[in-house]
Amino acid sequence: MDAKNKRNLVLLGHAHAGKTMLAESLLYSSKTTTRKGRIEDGTTVSDYGFDEIERKNSINLSLLFCDYKGYRIQLVDTPGYADFFGEVIAGIRAVDSAVVVVDATSGVGVGTERAWQLLKESNLPCILFINKDDKEGTDVKKALADIKGSLSKKAVMIDSMDSPDLIEAVAESDDQLLEKYLEGTNLTADEISNGLTKAVLERNVFPVLSGSALSDKGIPELLDAIIKYLPSPLARVKLEAVDAKNPDEKKELTFSQDGTLSGFVFKNISDPYVGQLTFFRLFTGTLDSNTSFYNATKDVKERIGQIYILQGKEQRAVDSASCGDILAIAKLKDTVTSDTIADAKSPILFAPLVFPEPAISASVKPKSRHDEEKISGALTKLAAEDLTFKVSRNQQTHELIISGLGDLHLGLMVGRMKKRFHVEVELGTPQVSYKESITKSAKVQGKYKRQSGGRGQYGDVWIEIQPLEKGAGFEFVDKIFGGAIPKNYIPSVEKGVKQVCLEGAVAGYPIIDIRVILYDGSYHNVDSSDMAFQIAGAMALRKAVAEAGPVLLEPVMNVEVVIPEEHLGSISGDINSRRGRIMGMEVKGKNQVVKATVPLAEMFTYANDLRSHTGGRGSYIMRFSHYEHVPHKIASGIISQYQASRQKEE
Repeated sequence: MDAKNKRNLVLLGHAHAGKTMLAESLLYSSKTTTRKGRIEDGTTVSDYGFDEIERKNSINLSLLFCDYKGYRIQLVDTPGYADFFGEVIAGIRAVDSAVVVVDATSGVGVGTERAWQLLKESNLPCILFINKDDKEGTDVKKALADIKGSLSKKAVMIDSMDSPDLIEAVAESDDQLLEKYLEGTNLTADEISNGLTKAVLERNVFPVLSGSALSDKGIPELLDAIIKYLPSPLARVKLEAVDAKNPDEKKELTFSQDGTLSGFVFKNISDPYVGQLTFFRLFTGTLDSNTSFYNATKDVKERIGQIYILQGKEQRAVDSASCGDILAIAKLKDTVTSDTIADAKSPILFAPLVFPEPAISASVKPKSRHDEEKISGALTKLAAEDLTFKVSRNQQTHELIISGLGDLHLGLMVGRMKKRFHVEVELGTPQVSYKESITKSAKVQGKYKRQSGGRGQYGDVWIEIQPLEKGAGFEFVDKIFGGAIPKNYIPSVEKGVKQVCLEGAVAGYPIIDIRVILYDGSYHNVDSSDMAFQIAGAMALRKAVAEAGPVLLEPVMNVEVVIPEEHLGSISGDINSRRGRIMGMEVKGKNQVVKATVPLAEMFTYANDLRSHTGGRGSYIMRFSHYEHVPHKIASGIISQYQASRQKEE
């Protein structure tokens, strides 16, 4: 199909606004399907995953298409929950425009606001659809007022082309039309229609329609508006890229059917039947099945088999893809999410997808030893599919940690591990990676002497420990003179000291920022050994730390919280209650950004607490900043707990 007859759009909106049922209605009204699926029955085209059917809401983006009046409309249906916002980010990169769905009964939701901001940053035109307008008690005018107040004053109903509001909005978006309008001359129907198309493309007007996906009311009008007002791939504004060989050199991509090949991979999924499926969008040129393409990100040539166009879970084979197509290829070896497909002779790179940082973490333990062997492979596959899901191992506590955008997100991944990989796990609160250090110097002796018939064990060391500045780490200084300890035993002393630095001396956490000076000692010609001096060094350091004003250090995080202004007071108070310090505030659109430092130990429940405080309208990012002293009362509790557990073990 000619690219000018293609329309690519993403369905966006808050959870339960009706995006999935709108997709069903668009397919049915265009005669692409012969019956409409139902969410309650798990029969919709786009929500086909076992977890989506079980939970009765969208979790993954899905690809759909319909043919209508000689046009090919490709749809990306996305979830509305904040925990799955990564799917929205990926979906927006695959399309040229959007249909934003607003529930007529509940108005603009948090998910809608976040998606709208992303559309603005991506400079994509869109149409708004007020859904469920046939429900009792709904008021379309009230919903429109909410859209104008929350999203944009440029939103205009287009149910009537002679509407004064519409004519004025179109006129204001074009200097020639505005001049004619101000002179009192009526604009012609063609001028209004063509002017609206141009205004939509330039994001100067956002057309609004109303209807009901459930009863198909207003759906033919929406299909007509998509064709008439949303751009084809050829009409879209230029796309920025960089030269793959010289990333400092920017390039502008003009959309073309005849140009050299260029495309972008926006998602990978694991299909139970064909294995890995790679979703990509072609911007220019053509690509045939059973050929190859150049992966500019990896600098490799990738052989491909069959190309598919997707209708939910159904894969339909096609001979070739061209400008504007959103397609899938199975079993690629090197190509993954965010990779650029390009021409090998003049390769370009598109900016990679940028996903939000994980907001919540949990430790993972297998329920059985049998599951322990499979857990890493399962988590690796899940993390490759969903780049907002992170897997790591805490080198200090040896815990396996999973991180995601919310508790719903983590719960979903645990469910997938069980269903898809037959691995059962238990989630727990991660341990905090505390550190130990000292506040003053101390000199001590560490003497290890054992005699039990035959050869004994003897090692005797004198050390001084000194605190170092933050971040200095560990220093070992050999100041032995006159052979008080033979040189061959010095490394053994250092090894013993380092072992205690790893294990901790007061609470079982690594010791940092200290200098250990070995300055004296004694040995025995027969009984001294490497092991004896290693034990003596360890004994000395434990004794020295106890006398050098030991302290516990905790990780402190830089936290940025984005919230509506009306929640500023409660969020500031909540940060203070978490031992946090507010470092500053700034305005970001209609929101406030609160910048603070907060101990990590106080942040494990923050994702859920912030959602509760703000009705889901808040978000935050968190990154490691530095280590700080744990308050004495809290440190005493941690140390007492550790010592009690040691006594129990002994």
